[in-house]
Amino acid sequence: MDTRVAVIAVIIEQVEKAAEVNAVLHDYNELIIGRMGLPYRTRNVYIINIVVDAPMDRINAIAGKLGRIPGVTAKAVYSGVI
Repeated sequence: MDTRVAVIAVIIEQVEKAAEVNAVLHDYNELIIGRMGLPYRTRNVYIINIVVDAPMDRINAIAGKLGRIPGVTAKAVYSGVI
C-alpha cells in the first residue's frame, strides 16, 4: 500500500485532555517519524506537530480520533510524495 508523508497539527485547549492525545499517539507510534510539542502558556493552549509516514486511511484515522477528543482540534497536511 502506498504511504504518504504528512504532518498532523494538534491544538489542545483543555490540558487535561493531553493524556487522551498521548494514548492515541501511542496506538500509532509505529507510523510516527517525529513530534514537536509547544506549550503556549500565555493562551493556555498546547500545540503538537506530528510527522507521519503512513497510508492515507491511517493518517485520516489518527487525525479523526484526535479531533473527536473534546477540547482538541486536529488537521492533517499531506505531502505530494508517494
